[in-house]
Amino acid sequence: MTHPHQTTSKTSDAAQQTPPPTHQPATYKMPPRVLLIGGHGKISLLMTPLLLSRSWTVISLFRDPSQTDEIRALGHGQSGKLDVLVRSLEDVKSSQQAKTIIEEAKPDYVVWSAGAGGVGGPSRTYAIDRDAAKCFIAAAVAVPSVKKFLMISYIGSRRKRAPWWTDEDWASCQKVNTEVLPDYFKAKVDADECLTALGKRREDFNAIVLRPGTLTDGKKTGRVKLGKTGASGSVSRSDVADVAVRLLEREGANGWYDLLEGNEEAGGAVERVIREKVDCLEGEDLDDMLSRFTE
Repeated sequence: MTHPHQTTSKTSDAAQQTPPPTHQPATYKMPPRVLLIGGHGKISLLMTPLLLSRSWTVISLFRDPSQTDEIRALGHGQSGKLDVLVRSLEDVKSSQQAKTIIEEAKPDYVVWSAGAGGVGGPSRTYAIDRDAAKCFIAAAVAVPSVKKFLMISYIGSRRKRAPWWTDEDWASCQKVNTEVLPDYFKAKVDADECLTALGKRREDFNAIVLRPGTLTDGKKTGRVKLGKTGASGSVSRSDVADVAVRLLEREGANGWYDLLEGNEEAGGAVERVIREKVDCLEGEDLDDMLSRFTE
């Protein structure tokens, strides 16, 4: 019969030979904070409740203080927190001014969904869609805690013909960019290229450019064409907002994504373009972008 002390001795020896288990403290990832620039825009108004429903914090930046109550109402009954910043983008003339706003908001992600909207002529278009956007891009890249920047652009914002486009696609794009909206094109493509080039400076930074076709006010369908699409077509702002939030919440989204209405479920489309590393930057001159946006 085994003596009780023998059993205790064996257990003690084993305990001495086996290192005690290491218990790592449980890590809790705080929901991200999102600085939504152009918070009163149509797409932003649709994005805000989607972000809040994920328990994220939204800091909505807009120009007109009379819109504050409308913005705050979007947070009622939501699990996330909504804050507001009343600022004029036309007053942002340097990356340091933009950095001051970013440091006040303390975002993890920045979304640019602002624009002159054709009001105020070409000078205002360049001041907001190009210059202010580039200031915020440079500032975001310079703040290590900012990990993602999502730009709402448009499908024709490119200098070269996409390799997958038809002749009709390219002709349609050229007509818009040279005849219909030449100043908007010049402003947007410069901002998109700035984000792409500066985003390459950091391995831990995702530069996402979402490029929808003609925008409509239709209801969300949840079904899209995402990635290498044609140049002609439309998509509802509701679907743009949905895809934008899905891209933000997924790790690995990085690059240019064209977007039209279609037949693929939106969540599956986002998973696919990330899995397949789709990037509609293909065909553009990345080296030229990098050379133009170096300090």
